[in-house]
Amino acid sequence: MHTDPLPLVAPLVDASVLWQRIPGMVLVLTPEGQGLFISQDYAEATGTALDPARGSGWDATLEPASREALHTALAGQRSFSHQLTLRRRDGQDLWVDCVAHWDPVAQHYVCLLHDVSALMHSARTQAEQLRLLADNVPSALAYYDAENFRCIFANRTYAQGFGWDEQSIIGRTFAEVIGEQAAREIQPHVEAMLREHRTISYERRVVRPDGSAQWIKVNLMPHLDAAGNALAALVLITDVTQQRQSEQALRESEERMARFMQASAEGVVFHRNGIIEDVNQPICELTGRSRDELIGRYALDFVPPEYHPKVLALLAAAQDATYESELIHRDGQRIPVEFIGRSMMRNGERLRMSIVRDIRDRQAAQARIHHLAHHDALTGLPNRMSFMEHLDQRMALARRTGESLALLFVDLDDFKRVNDSLGHLAGDKLLQTVAQRITDSLRASDRVARFGGDEFMVLLGGVQQRGDVEDVARKLLDAIQRPVEVDARWLSVTPSIGIALFPTQAQSPGELIMNADSAMYQAKGHGRATYHFFDPALASAAYEALELESQLSQALAESQFRLHFQPQVRAIDGALSSVEALIRWQHPDGRLLMPGDFLAVAEEQRLMLPIGHWVVREALKTARRWRAEGLTDVRISVNLSAVQFQASGFVEGIEQLLTEEEARGDWLEFELSERLLMNDVPQVKRRLSRLKALGSTIVVDDFGTGYFSLRYLRELPVDKVKIDRSFVKDLPVAVDSAAIARAIIQMAHNLGHAVVAEGVETSAQRNFLAAHGCEELQGEVITLPLPRDAFEDWLLRQRHAPRH
Repeated sequence: MHTDPLPLVAPLVDASVLWQRIPGMVLVLTPEGQGLFISQDYAEATGTALDPARGSGWDATLEPASREALHTALAGQRSFSHQLTLRRRDGQDLWVDCVAHWDPVAQHYVCLLHDVSALMHSARTQAEQLRLLADNVPSALAYYDAENFRCIFANRTYAQGFGWDEQSIIGRTFAEVIGEQAAREIQPHVEAMLREHRTISYERRVVRPDGSAQWIKVNLMPHLDAAGNALAALVLITDVTQQRQSEQALRESEERMARFMQASAEGVVFHRNGIIEDVNQPICELTGRSRDELIGRYALDFVPPEYHPKVLALLAAAQDATYESELIHRDGQRIPVEFIGRSMMRNGERLRMSIVRDIRDRQAAQARIHHLAHHDALTGLPNRMSFMEHLDQRMALARRTGESLALLFVDLDDFKRVNDSLGHLAGDKLLQTVAQRITDSLRASDRVARFGGDEFMVLLGGVQQRGDVEDVARKLLDAIQRPVEVDARWLSVTPSIGIALFPTQAQSPGELIMNADSAMYQAKGHGRATYHFFDPALASAAYEALELESQLSQALAESQFRLHFQPQVRAIDGALSSVEALIRWQHPDGRLLMPGDFLAVAEEQRLMLPIGHWVVREALKTARRWRAEGLTDVRISVNLSAVQFQASGFVEGIEQLLTEEEARGDWLEFELSERLLMNDVPQVKRRLSRLKALGSTIVVDDFGTGYFSLRYLRELPVDKVKIDRSFVKDLPVAVDSAAIARAIIQMAHNLGHAVVAEGVETSAQRNFLAAHGCEELQGEVITLPLPRDAFEDWLLRQRHAPRH
């Protein structure tokens, strides 16, 4: 049966209707890529239309790569699937999965396109997040194919660490990335990972481009499939340079600490929570125990119980501290030590380290120094300084308790003849014997001290009546005057004893000593070898003072006073440092009287005010003249009396003199006695401060003569102290004088004061004082006090004289 063929258009129309019914995006394409049909959804999504005449136009929005891939697949005339990227009419990318079914009969493809944009966006976001995470972890990451060892992925740290970036490193072999030499070095680790299918870790030392060393820790982690075959390897690299450097530093620190412990002459203990963990040999010696006996023991087991609270408090506070304590030796002996406690790290643990210093020698030296400073080197008795401190304290206590005291000033009669005839060794032996006899004659509560060369002080407490003191005085007379055998010779001396009572005869230490001294001279005036109580009513002395007062008034009116000048020079080179102005009285009868002949009366009769005023004015005139003539610009030193210094308006008077003489305060030094400085210390301090504000220098005169308390020297604004000539005259032979001079120099320096020595008569004295740090010297070895004209000639000669 013959039938005509059906027209082609009918099937197409029917097919088109059928394709229209398929939901979603549909394309009907020829192997050449010509479009036979596009669905409405495709047209709306892409904004394209099919050109029926040419079968084109439908692929206008395909990305070039997608268009090329699709046309290549179409030419194969077999079904396929492919992912394509299109541009939507709203400008957004559109990702689709294209499933193409080949119809061999119709010779075309029916392509169904499924929108996978949301999925692609999610995958891209995850990829970006993964990249962000990988690029910001503090390690280097890379992923290599296990078959060819080419890089599949690397984070920024890994890529840049080997000189690449995240794109250029992809596809590079392991050897290309890290270098052939490095690849050979780590090849055994790679093979072990692939062979054993486990993570391999190792460390490598690499050299940075700048030449510095870097330590890295590498972890090679295999990626296995379900069958256990290696697909790839994940490389994780961590920089451990800082950790290794810290470990090295710790090791070196531990080595240094170990060397320190073994080399240290002092004990070193490490303990944690009070339990000893390590010690060195000196600790073993201090405790008398071996290292094994100490480790594991409680540290406080070796410290006396009375020190435990302090030690525990410091440990609880983890404070660094230095303090003195004691250690208990195995034999029970207590050893004084100094602990220096520190908290520190050792072997990665916080421990407590204690340096233990044996201070037995230090304490012995301190005790020796303290003894020398407070005791007479020859007799072992308390010295002048110690006695003055004790007297000050006892008088203060007696004021509170109402106790009466008696001070006995003991002076050996004609002792100088013993030294002159038999020598100082014999004199020293005699003094030692006398000191012992005085001590043996007293109660334990009484105080005796060597006050000077042949002077002793005895302080009796609890005095009830005068007769008790007389009994002690007679006992001392009997004991001292007994003969003493010295070098097969029998010597004897007699004492003169002056007695002053507190509180009836004095109110201050200085006054009590002065009255006892006065009474001692009264005893000498009564024939010596006796004692005498201080008598305030001395009629004859008062009459002589009255007569002298009249003459002094006339001397002021008739300008009979003169100034003589004595230089003070630097001990180190003999250069002039200051000049002391010394008053002299050119008496009408032709005598040149010394200050000792008239100043005591002048002080008592209130004539010291105008006399002192005259001395300061004359000193300023002289200083101005010397400066104008270019002779010298050093300070001139003037002595201040108690009456002058304590007078109302004293400082104002000095200021007025400076104005009237057109002078400056720094032209002057003021010398004040120890006794003067002790009276009304707050007032003294204020006046001295005002003098220093003018630029003047303050000097303590006759230092060590017994009137001064050390605490005042510390409190007052003093610049210099002048060693009294009584301590200088027997230098350097007399042991006691040498000890006192050294003690004064050391004490003054410790308080920040310079030291001047007066009465320096010999080169031996000068050399001794200079060797022990005395800064300035004054005395006959340089020159006697000179009248002004003679002193100016001396100044001119000194300019050309060689200095020692």
